[in-house]
Amino acid sequence: MTAIGFRVKSGHAIAVILQGSVESPLPVARQVVELCDPAVAETRQPYHSGLGQAEADPKTIARRVKIIERAASASVSELAARLGVDRLEQGRTGSSRRVECRAALVTGSVIDPESVGNPHIRAHAYEGRLFRTVLERALVAHGIRASVIVEKQLAETARRRLGRSDRAIKQRLLELGTVFGSPWRSDEKAAATAAWMALADYNLRP
Repeated sequence: MTAIGFRVKSGHAIAVILQGSVESPLPVARQVVELCDPAVAETRQPYHSGLGQAEADPKTIARRVKIIERAASASVSELAARLGVDRLEQGRTGSSRRVECRAALVTGSVIDPESVGNPHIRAHAYEGRLFRTVLERALVAHGIRASVIVEKQLAETARRRLGRSDRAIKQRLLELGTVFGSPWRSDEKAAATAAWMALADYNLRP
């Protein structure tokens, strides 16, 4: 079983890939997944203008969003190919089945941008929603089921879905960090926790 955890940021996501079981998650890889075009600087904050203010031109925003959608799709396609998600594997009976992978996305917020009064903060909210949704759609396009977790709820959700204490979770994250090496900051730990919970989702299959 393969699972990917993402900590979604503005213009990119930190991904941690685990395999195995929820009882014994095994580290596979860690990488940065680009969700914008590095050659087009404004796609990192598409709802902002060059002056650090909210971008007011809807056509400019729409153009940037299209670039972001293409970039996210390309990045996820590359990741899926690397993991073999798009290939078929032979079962013990000789039948073929698609390689299965699940994902979980950790995001800062799922607030409705329209509910934010300050234009600059609203722009950040739009960007948070955009990068989360383009990543989720790109994953779904490859048959990867994804769930979304708000960062403030991550610890509580992890305790419930993993059936472990905070101490046990932190210890396993420490062990994973020792294997992955530096950097192993809060974003990487959040992505690893998300991947671990995605492994747990396999137990929820009907």
